[in-house]
Amino acid sequence: MSTLLSVENIGISFGGLRAVHDVSFSLRPGEILSVIGPNGAGKTTLFNMISGVYQPEQGRVRLADEDVTGMRPDLLARRGLSRTFQNLQIFQNMSVLDNAIAGYHLSERGSLLADLLHLPASRQRARNARQGALRLLDRVGLERAAETEAANLSYGRLKRLEIARALAMRPKVLLLDEPAAGCNAVETEEIDRMIVEVAAEGVAILLVEHDMKMVMRISNHIVVLDHGQKIAEGDPATVSRDPRVIAAYLGTDAAPTPEEPAHA
Repeated sequence: MSTLLSVENIGISFGGLRAVHDVSFSLRPGEILSVIGPNGAGKTTLFNMISGVYQPEQGRVRLADEDVTGMRPDLLARRGLSRTFQNLQIFQNMSVLDNAIAGYHLSERGSLLADLLHLPASRQRARNARQGALRLLDRVGLERAAETEAANLSYGRLKRLEIARALAMRPKVLLLDEPAAGCNAVETEEIDRMIVEVAAEGVAILLVEHDMKMVMRISNHIVVLDHGQKIAEGDPATVSRDPRVIAAYLGTDAAPTPEEPAHA
């Protein structure tokens, strides 16, 4: 099976402190790869380098056969890589439907002139985006809330909306940054099911999540970070028994390196 995403010896520092150093892994179609580690391990910083928020100081990111290191997020989206954020990036004053439609617009290559003149091609794109957004809302269980203002949704439903918007960009690779954070057991189970279904359709999923039960249940492969470095890698059973992983989660004498906050 061909590799969709390849991260090669990637790294970055902030103020002289190494946030991520020499991390490598690859991701194939339909695979769920989870990146785990204690707070401050560098997980979100790693996501930010892969998704173009940060420019890595070392290493390469390849999407299929193309070097996309440091490429802008909008350009990555058009090439098939989209993500959600640790801190929700939802348009709170827009409807649920309009939030989902926004995902389609981010990946479109339509003519600005056609949009300004409301030409048939532009109107057809708008119809397609609306229909596609409604299908996605149905998929994530938000179809009845389509016309509801996003600000009125519960936190768990907002998480599902953000995933729907990311899927609207028709990704080949989907990065999910703590999709179940703040969710109750029922909401987590719904998100769990959704992730597995998306992967089954051939989308490669890179996941950061603190819910270890969820990670162990749905992951094909796990990469473990501590103090910005990869300390273990393998299937869930292998990683859960690794002494280095156990030590990292139980704590060591070394103080963790502060992780950069999520960025919009």
